[in-house]
Amino acid sequence: MDYLWTPWRYRYIAEGSKNAGCIFCEALAANDDRGALIVLRGKKNFIILNRYPYTSGHVMVVPYAHVAELAAADPDTLAEMMLLAQRVQTALANTYKPEGYNVGMNLGRAAGAGVTGHLHLHVLPRWSGDANFMTVTGETRVEPEELSTTFERLHKALAS
Repeated sequence: MDYLWTPWRYRYIAEGSKNAGCIFCEALAANDDRGALIVLRGKKNFIILNRYPYTSGHVMVVPYAHVAELAAADPDTLAEMMLLAQRVQTALANTYKPEGYNVGMNLGRAAGAGVTGHLHLHVLPRWSGDANFMTVTGETRVEPEELSTTFERLHKALAS
């Protein structure tokens, strides 16, 4: 059996565990969408850039309600979550032209969730070869674009 180690993720997990507050609730409370990287606000959910992206354009769709499980979210929130995922996938397709997508949730620490107390849906554009030798052997992730540029591009794409 082969193992691929991802030591660069440890820093994110360790830093996240030191922070007693919820990063999503804090982003909303900051009331600074650009600074918090919130690219779109819906009625029951918002779309926020991942500060530790796997690829350029890695976003999360997050309910305003601080709930940890699917069963705790109301049906309207879950419905809008999927509609916003559909909308952001279209924006990513038009902006970045990816070859595929990862869309999903990690519920609980054992499932890989970095934020365990607040439900969120990841939407990641993917390209063939985007997990290259720099990530796998060099413990370095190479992002071709700054988060501020990603924010501007997606904010504009989602505004239309």
